[in-house]
Amino acid sequence: MSAPDPFNPSPSRGDRFTFGLWTIGNPGADPFGPAVRPRISPVEIVEGLSKAGAWGVNLHDNDLIPFGASAAERDAKVAEFQSALRDNNMVVPMATTNLFSHPVFRDGAFTASDAKVRAFAVRKAMRAIELGVELGAGTVVFWGGREGVETDAARDCRDAILWYRECLNFLSHWTKDQGWDLKFALEAKPNEPRGDIYLPTTGHMLHFIETLDLPKMCGVNPEVAHENMPGLSMVHAVGQAMEAGKLFHIDLNGQRIGRYDQDLRFASEDLKGAFFLVRLLEGTGGYEAYQGPLHFDAHAYRTEDCQGVWDFAAGCMRSYKILAAKTKAFDADAEVQEIIAANHVDPENIGPILGKFSLENRDALNKLDLDPDALAAQGHRYERLDQLAMEHIMGVRG
Repeated sequence: MSAPDPFNPSPSRGDRFTFGLWTIGNPGADPFGPAVRPRISPVEIVEGLSKAGAWGVNLHDNDLIPFGASAAERDAKVAEFQSALRDNNMVVPMATTNLFSHPVFRDGAFTASDAKVRAFAVRKAMRAIELGVELGAGTVVFWGGREGVETDAARDCRDAILWYRECLNFLSHWTKDQGWDLKFALEAKPNEPRGDIYLPTTGHMLHFIETLDLPKMCGVNPEVAHENMPGLSMVHAVGQAMEAGKLFHIDLNGQRIGRYDQDLRFASEDLKGAFFLVRLLEGTGGYEAYQGPLHFDAHAYRTEDCQGVWDFAAGCMRSYKILAAKTKAFDADAEVQEIIAANHVDPENIGPILGKFSLENRDALNKLDLDPDALAAQGHRYERLDQLAMEHIMGVRG
């Protein structure tokens, strides 16, 4: 009889799991119906997440401070929230600002045609950054939910990108001038709530960052749902961000291709995609692991009551830990290692020739005996490799 498996998927603070006030606090309203459960207060969210084993909680400014609150109201709510964080040993790794809910942002925030609206958005972002710093956040996320159009007659997209850049440059320089060592993480989404959102994918954001005044300060915050909505690969988006050293934050959830932004429980859809995403983040395939917060930007089904919300939160964390264990087993599998090694073998040491151009490497490249027909005849055993991944995911191979 084999020994019992000591693996335990229950989360702990060392896992660096975080949720947003807006995720746990989502009352189940949608465009077709009102809320179905009471809102959970920020203090109750902190207490509940601590009991569930989470490490931290993130927030938009207006998740904690109502729009238009007085200075006294703001300070009182911040003090109450800070007390709850201390009492429950919780942290705030990331803060963001809501630049999409208020009607003033109906035509965008940083890309609004009206310069006064852009000025208001930048000033609101400044106050949100101040709040984040006060709560200990090291990362500020910018999601441009209203940064888009329903008709391109509204403005030339080149103007919008210019204004977007100006606003982020202003905020970057202001942050540096304050003496704060913060990271900005830009979050892409292709559509919803706008018909088209500017800079719709992580790849777009990575290029845009290189045009900013302080590109080293800025990275990306990819989200599973936002990449999967149009049928793109979250695994490739995250891999590109990691290769560029720009994965500053990540939003984990579930999503069906072609649907509205569902924000489902992590790994509840596209389990294989979630498996390979966790493999990237955990570094079990050989690269360095991601060390930042693992943030679940999702919410419970509308069918759930408050207890169901905590079932949802536990499910996100447990699924991640289960998949992390399975990716480790997959990459330790001797047959997996054999197939991968066979495909990467380079007995003639050709790789270094392609690694850097030189006259010597040019001549070496031209002398290589490269038979395309022979190369084309080689199989790669990816069918078997993928089946091994599936068997690890399904739990029949360990």
